[in-house]
Amino acid sequence: MGSADLARAWIREGRADLPLPARGDTRTRWAELTAMCTHDIAAGRLVEAHADADAILAEIEGTRVGRDELWGVWAAEPPMPVLTARRPGDGSGRAPGDGSGRAPGDGWVLDGVKSWCSGGDVCTHALVTALDRDDDDDDEPRLFAVDLRHPGVAPRADGWANPGMAGSRTTAVEFTDVPARAVGDRRSYLDRPGFWHGGVGVAACWLGAGIAVARPLLARATRPDVDPHTLAHLGGVDVALGGASWALDAAAAEIDRDGPDADLTAARHRAVRVRAMVEAAVDETIRRVGRALGPAPLAMDPRHAQNVSDAQVYIRQFHAEHDLAGLGATARTHGGWAW
Repeated sequence: MGSADLARAWIREGRADLPLPARGDTRTRWAELTAMCTHDIAAGRLVEAHADADAILAEIEGTRVGRDELWGVWAAEPPMPVLTARRPGDGSGRAPGDGSGRAPGDGWVLDGVKSWCSGGDVCTHALVTALDRDDDDDDEPRLFAVDLRHPGVAPRADGWANPGMAGSRTTAVEFTDVPARAVGDRRSYLDRPGFWHGGVGVAACWLGAGIAVARPLLARATRPDVDPHTLAHLGGVDVALGGASWALDAAAAEIDRDGPDADLTAARHRAVRVRAMVEAAVDETIRRVGRALGPAPLAMDPRHAQNVSDAQVYIRQFHAEHDLAGLGATARTHGGWAW
């Protein structure tokens, strides 16, 4: 079963019906994401986006995703290409694809291309950010809910060269006269602690990827002829992944304590700190497993090779020194250790 099929099966079975963050059971939510990514990294990543969409809708407008739906969250904003939103009847001479001249709901239409759309050719719905074409004074994107079964939605088949995370079906998607519903106001998506709680949920998935990579090392270490160097590498991996797990435990407890209306800067600082810790732990795990086991598993074990490739691509969602610089800027007031 492919990763997308597995993700859909988990959703149908109810496994993706996770507790909402900051409502008292955040650690269970993240533990489930970790477990799914340990089993299949790409499938877990698709479920994480679906669960994130569910949390976003619940927080902003009080709605939820459907059991027979697979949602994505497509919010990357590279300089090009650009996805724009407009109101029907804006003088373009075009009407939405249903021919009625008006879009459903609050009446928006999307045009352009959205990059970095995980599940681009398998999702049924998505939360998508787009720029308001009619407002020259605001370059902040708005969030929209879109039914991807509309004929104006066209995933592109090119653009993903690496086998890592290929199972996430990430591609660019073209929108032509696609009706959409605005979710909240202009700042509802980004200006909320839940945005950062979702970012820690991604780190929980990274932990699952690290565990998947580490399993062959653990298996080697259980052999009676295990050498001390293998055990030393396993010890290093235990420190890395165990520390990452503790960081997620502590973050979940803090998030549940603070609730959904927590201080935004504190939520951002905590999220970036935990993401940095988990990214470093997975990076260390990949390095140590490779040094301990040599080239054979990478060359001859397809599952391990895929897990390593997936993990290497996935943790690059952490923006390295760029994110660390932002962390340093807030550590002066929200570090929690600079007494």
